[in-house]
Formats: sequence, C-alpha cells, structure tokens
Amino acid sequence: MTRLGWGILVAIVVVIAGFASVTRFGTIRPEARMARGAAMPSPGAVVAATSPGRLVVPVAGVARAALRDNWGDPREGGARAHHGLDIPAAAGTAVLAAAPGRVAKLFQSGRGGTTLYVRSTDGGTVYYYAHLAGYAPGITEGRIVRAGETIAFVGDSGDAGPGNYHLHFGVQRMAPGMRWWQGEDVDPYPILAAGTAPR
Repeated sequence: MTRLGWGILVAIVVVIAGFASVTRFGTIRPEARMARGAAMPSPGAVVAATSPGRLVVPVAGVARAALRDNWGDPREGGARAHHGLDIPAAAGTAVLAAAPGRVAKLFQSGRGGTTLYVRSTDGGTVYYYAHLAGYAPGITEGRIVRAGETIAFVGDSGDAGPGNYHLHFGVQRMAPGMRWWQGEDVDPYPILAAGTAPR
C-alpha cells in the first residue's frame, strides 16, 4: 500500500473512533445533551407509571424511601421558612409530572429560577417545580400532561446556588378563582411519601 493509501486509512480510523466516542451509540446522558445544546427527550415519554390517584415522585430514579422532609427548614438566615420539598439529583435528571393536569404557568423568578406550575385536572391543586435547568421539548402553557411524563430537567437556577442541583417541589391547595400563584402551601413530604393525592 502506498504512503497516501496508509494516510487515508489512518484518517478514516481516526474519524470513526472520534464519532464513536462522542455518540456512545445513543446513550448520552441528558446533562451531556444539555451542555451541547442538543434536544432533550420527548416530553411524551412516560418515565414512571402510576395508578389513578397516586402521585409520582417527581424526579426520575428517586425512590419514595429516599425522600427527606425539609418543610419549615430556615432559609435566608432564618428570615423565612422553606415551603416545599427539596429532592437532590444530578443535573439534567428528568423532572416528572407528579400528577395529571394542565401546565398553568412557565415562569422565571429570582428565588425559584426556571419554574413550572401544573394545575390538577379538578383545579383544586397546583404542583410547583423550581430550580429547573429547562423545560422538556413541547412543554408550553396550557398543555395537558400525564402523571409520570417528563416535563423538565433538574438544575440549579434561581437561588439554589451553583452546583446545588435539586428539584424544589411544592404543593398548593387552590380555592375557586385562585390564580396559579395564589394557593395555600401544603407540606408535600407526607403526600409524596404516602403516594396519595392531596385532599
């Protein structure tokens, strides 16, 4: 084989090896996709199955037994109490709809960062998801979501602090006529630990 032929062969091997190392044949983690700006998995994929009336733990791969109650923990040096449940997870982990409903609001705030509010199908509960890295493709205000559906991704936006990757999950009881931000906060821990929808 000529010197030119060997050079072409080596170039082909290098290109194939490089392609294999970056693609991993479809097994790239979500956070790696996010870092490259590529599309995330479709929100239509149901990641966790649930029975009617049973809440899904809203972070993929987190077991109910792993949840830790942090309701009422001091924040801002004791100036306020924590009204939610923080669920630690790796950056880019799928955030799942805890219950079926309609996306009421996609919102950016100083404390919560990238946030998402889902109102239950009966209108009596709002589920709040905060510190997100971003929304799943196709998630828009007004969209109907199923329990267990990927709606967003774990991040550290807002006042979470760089590298403090977790989902802040909140539950609010809603009276008729209340808007997405007006509900009464309820401790999500006992609801999620039991797996039952709030009453």
